Amino acid sequence: MQGWRSQEYLTRPKGHEVATEQKIPRRGFTPAEFERRTLRAQKIMDAHGFDALLLTAPPNIRYFTGFDTQFWESPTRPWFVIVPLEGAPIAVIPEIGAPEMALTWVKDIRTWPAPVPEDDGLSLLAATIGGLKRKHGRVGAEMGREMALRMPVADFLTLRQRLGSAIEDGSPCIWEIRMVKTPAEIDHIHYICGLASDAYAALPAQISMGESEREVVRKLRIDIARRGADATPFLPAISGPGGVAQIVCGPHDRAIEEGDILFIDTGSTFDGYFCDFDRNYAVGRVADEVHRVHEALWQATEAGIAAAVPGAKTDDVWRAMAKIIDAAGAIGNNVGRLGHGLGLQLTEPPSHRLGDGTLIVENMVLTIEPGMEYAPGKMIVHEENIAVTKDGPRLLTKRAPRELPVIR
Repeated sequence: MQGWRSQEYLTRPKGHEVATEQKIPRRGFTPAEFERRTLRAQKIMDAHGFDALLLTAPPNIRYFTGFDTQFWESPTRPWFVIVPLEGAPIAVIPEIGAPEMALTWVKDIRTWPAPVPEDDGLSLLAATIGGLKRKHGRVGAEMGREMALRMPVADFLTLRQRLGSAIEDGSPCIWEIRMVKTPAEIDHIHYICGLASDAYAALPAQISMGESEREVVRKLRIDIARRGADATPFLPAISGPGGVAQIVCGPHDRAIEEGDILFIDTGSTFDGYFCDFDRNYAVGRVADEVHRVHEALWQATEAGIAAAVPGAKTDDVWRAMAKIIDAAGAIGNNVGRLGHGLGLQLTEPPSHRLGDGTLIVENMVLTIEPGMEYAPGKMIVHEENIAVTKDGPRLLTKRAPRELPVIR
């Protein structure tokens, strides 16, 4: 596998590749892609003892059907997709969505004239699930960690009472399905990572000392969109002298000043798939201690990337990074983990933390995210996105420069 290009980087660690230019992926996925996803999912469902999965959340519905709508912004109507143990998914949806669902690979589309608060699809849903073949007598639903039901809880409890099958937590099963990406999914993530990487690299030439965090974000958001992103729902920017206190809120009206670190993170999307990585910038001249911590985090990122190989566990990836940042004098890290999964959601399982214990396998997409508070209220975080291949990690983002970019 290729190492780093020497003209750009000072070291050449082995075992992970540089992201290269790629063509714009085809939007959407073929019926054959969805059929392969469903067949694989059904094997996993059978192993978990489920006759069906009941899906209500937009990312899960999109994963199995390809259906998407901006109407997710409206909470008035529930939407349901049933993945049976045999055969294609079944859509049980409001009539208003039927024409678009009919454009997907899903053929069995059952509708009602929502909204009907007294019975908002509940009878139709119960009849659909009740008509499925039974092997295990259990249905899996989005009841666990990092999942959410997009239907009234009262209706869900009523559905449980009506069905002869038990509805139990299907989240471990769903995440086992979704944690491993298809090559087409990885192409989507690679593409949006490339767009955002280029926008980050171009940012210092577009902004200057004295501008507000809010103005910086406005310019970056516009540039990411111009390069081809569909949306940028996550774009916090935080600045502070030598570091920041947190990394998930902002931007604010604070003007960036000499000696600041400007931290920016983005979750931008292409065709539903997220990138999630940050960049740090020095505003003018920063303290030598900042450069020392930045170098330690750059090295910790290298170690985390190198550790993310098939057969390792998320705990191993955490240890590889923690060893370096602890040696560099970390006094804390309020993020709680050092990276996570990535895909149709900004953050997905697994988590790089002690005790997570997830086995890393080929075609997972992961973030590598070491961070350290090196003085009270002064934190710096690095983040890159990778795909796990049989030969080792493949970088999807364009690696952050080893030297801090400077805003003047």
